[in-house]
Amino acid sequence: MFLRNIGRASSVGNDEGRAVSAGKARVNVLRLSGPCARWDEQDADFIREILDLVGDKWSMLVIGALAAGDARYSDLDTEIPAISRRMLTLTLKHLQRSGLVDRTAYAEVPPRVEYSLTGLGTSLLTAVEHLAVWSSEHHTEIRRHQDTYDRSATRSTRPA
Repeated sequence: MFLRNIGRASSVGNDEGRAVSAGKARVNVLRLSGPCARWDEQDADFIREILDLVGDKWSMLVIGALAAGDARYSDLDTEIPAISRRMLTLTLKHLQRSGLVDRTAYAEVPPRVEYSLTGLGTSLLTAVEHLAVWSSEHHTEIRRHQDTYDRSATRSTRPA
């Protein structure tokens, strides 16, 4: 991860990086090599917030469901298995707040509300599709590793 929470300590930093203020809490921005090195302390919190949002499984599923076009709330509720209505509502609000999803309310009786991806949301869809392709291409290998790990973990927890 890019950040490590170090509580409300008032220290200036440590060997891993500098502590920077993020509201009342203080965070430590790790100095990492490679692609992570390009982000400064001021951007790190924002980057983490966005990665947390778009990396959430429900956000990914909502974005994927909206790839086909506009959808009503009930359509999304039906299309996304196992999501609670509360979680769907929260996810839509977070995606709307970040400019990834538009909500259009029509003045009709009964009222009609539709959700759609914005241009920004559509640009994120490309990254989501790449992740889905990668997952599909590596499914067998990942499953094999998971099964090996699970068998090993089961053996090590059995009483002797």
